[in-house]
Amino acid sequence: MKRRFTEDSWRKEPWFRGLVNAFTSCSTAEDTANFLRDIATLSELKALSERLEVARLLAKGLSYRKVAELTGASTTTVTRVARFIENGEGGYRKVLNVHRHHRSVAKKPLDTPMEASQQREAKQEIASSVLQKYLAKRGNTPQ
Repeated sequence: MKRRFTEDSWRKEPWFRGLVNAFTSCSTAEDTANFLRDIATLSELKALSERLEVARLLAKGLSYRKVAELTGASTTTVTRVARFIENGEGGYRKVLNVHRHHRSVAKKPLDTPMEASQQREAKQEIASSVLQKYLAKRGNTPQ
């Protein structure tokens, strides 16, 4: 008989508890990486890594569309990750140290009104800056 995880019982499933215990038994990043590689396919590892990167970018305040563009994730994946940041079990928030409203970039009121073109330019500069920092962190250089 195939085991089914349900929203009501997934935490109590012995197999899931075993998985959690296996992760917590890893004492180093190297141990964890080795365990992950043994237990998951490269596609599964890519999907999990992509979701975490999506969550990081959402926490920085990037739009869903920009996050999808930067990561290659579908907008469905971006939306799903955002929903779990907001209403999930708190795992993303704990790992990323963000609050329920995941857009951690504060939006300050402007002292003087700006024209629409100036606002667009300012937003593009911010997005460009965030993109450059993101690429630098990943070891890529902007072209």
